[in-house]
Amino acid sequence: MPTYVCRVGMGDGAIVTRAFEAPDESALKAEVARLGARLFSVKLAGGGDAPGAAGGARSVLRALAGLMPRRGHSVKTGEFLVFNQELVALLKAGLPIVNGFDILLERQENPRFKAILKDVRDQLVSGAALSDAFLSHGDVFPRLYATSLKAGERSGEIEKVLRRYLTYQKILGGIRRKVTGALVYPAVLIALSIGLVAILMTYVIPKFREFFAGFEAGRLPLITRMVVGAADFLHAHVLVMAAALAVGGVILSRWKSSDAGGVAWDGFLLRLPLVGTILQQFALSQFSRSLATLVGAGTPLVPALDIASGAVANRRVSGAVAAVVPRVREGAELWRSLEETGSFTSLAVEMIKVGEATGALEEMLTNVSDFYDEAIEARLQRIVTLIEPIILVVMGAVVATILLSIYLPMFTILSNIKA
Repeated sequence: MPTYVCRVGMGDGAIVTRAFEAPDESALKAEVARLGARLFSVKLAGGGDAPGAAGGARSVLRALAGLMPRRGHSVKTGEFLVFNQELVALLKAGLPIVNGFDILLERQENPRFKAILKDVRDQLVSGAALSDAFLSHGDVFPRLYATSLKAGERSGEIEKVLRRYLTYQKILGGIRRKVTGALVYPAVLIALSIGLVAILMTYVIPKFREFFAGFEAGRLPLITRMVVGAADFLHAHVLVMAAALAVGGVILSRWKSSDAGGVAWDGFLLRLPLVGTILQQFALSQFSRSLATLVGAGTPLVPALDIASGAVANRRVSGAVAAVVPRVREGAELWRSLEETGSFTSLAVEMIKVGEATGALEEMLTNVSDFYDEAIEARLQRIVTLIEPIILVVMGAVVATILLSIYLPMFTILSNIKA
């Protein structure tokens, strides 16, 4: 269900910015009228003016545009988490939220983030809800964050919701660091090996070319002729190959950034041996933990499911979850709808089924994410343990082949001399 950020006049004369969830603009206007308020402007969260919005919306959005980072320039995760940790500490101490923002604004060094927080603070002073103020900045902040705040405002437990969100982000960050740390050593090995082979093929082998020229082509060992031929080809076409790789990289990057290309690429990654299983488990862990965070904060299942689908990095899995939302809205069981996508494992489906049946969906979703987090770590460790010796053996064989191609003709000369 789309979210609309509206500027409305309340019955007491106050003008505030609020976010509403509605299937379309007609339903939105009916909801605003039910509250006895007047609609001045409306826009889709993360987008432009909604069709038929009041003319004053454009001026309001232009005023906000100067404070908003463009898409792709979102606030850094580390800065955002530090801000929330400090905000939780201030709320726990009993400080009013507006005063807390005043203190945090004084300490904020990033001018872009400071401008955004100042706008959020100004909206709070004018009567807007905290969740609506953050949501008005579109894609700068995750929808999961604003929706969690909205649920906290309804229950009166903003501090608790913020702590839950921080825990969620720390767990995901920990998984990413483990994955990165596990892949660093193999990546360094591969880079060093490729560099060594490049030096041998472009510098060392050409040094021996004149020496090999004294031999008749037929007298050179086959392995030497192959290596020298490969070195000559690389030397003659290195610029063309580099340009082709650069152009291919740009084309691939643009294709992956498109909707169809991104889904196809992410689907291809899921089919890769060894790595594909880890990527699928990580996507399922992201979805389960996001949905558990939202459900635990009191967000209704359908909007929570819609937001959780956007929190999944893999676009193939994200699209499969998004397709489930209309079915669940119509009354279908969540576990059955997820099973029909084919993107969820039987374990995840069974645990979600139990959670739905027992009313412990949050707990079971958390168990699913915890299980896959542990499975990812164990599988990564096995892959790294397996791949390191394979890299060493393969690259050692390549280097040995190149060196053998250099020295084998010399052995032949020495044998002829002794003879």
